Amino acid sequence: MLRPLLAAAFLLAAPAYAQQATGFGSIRADTDAPVEVAADALSVNQADGSAVFNGNVAIAQGEMRLTADSVSVRYAEGDMSRISSLEASGGVTLVSGPDAAEAEAASYDVESGTVTLTGDVVLTQGQNVLSAERMVVNLASGTAQVEGRVRSVLQPGGSQ
Repeated sequence: MLRPLLAAAFLLAAPAYAQQATGFGSIRADTDAPVEVAADALSVNQADGSAVFNGNVAIAQGEMRLTADSVSVRYAEGDMSRISSLEASGGVTLVSGPDAAEAEAASYDVESGTVTLTGDVVLTQGQNVLSAERMVVNLASGTAQVEGRVRSVLQPGGSQ
């Protein structure tokens, strides 16, 4: 059985430029959970409240995992202990449960709980694949907006 995202997105996938997909499989995050970041190197700028993690960057929040070559972090104004947003680039992968999305870059607004993936986005859910140029995921609700030349590969019977 197809997950709701795939069922909604694939109905009109061939000519689509903007699709609203609901029930984004299991890519969700507990937006109230702490954000953990690990990397090979870190540069911090106290003056503007930013930091850059480089090399094998791995970010976790609840069950969601994001990896990339480099991630710039913007801390909340006046609170260097709270992350406001993340900008990831280079080999970006977002994983939650059996679902995974890959892209050239990603922007994660921690406060609103949205991730925007851009550049050769590829989403896999089981054996089904969806690709596009841009995808915006609301991690709290599990909904996604897919834009660009949306293409899909569906396995017969929605095999997982």
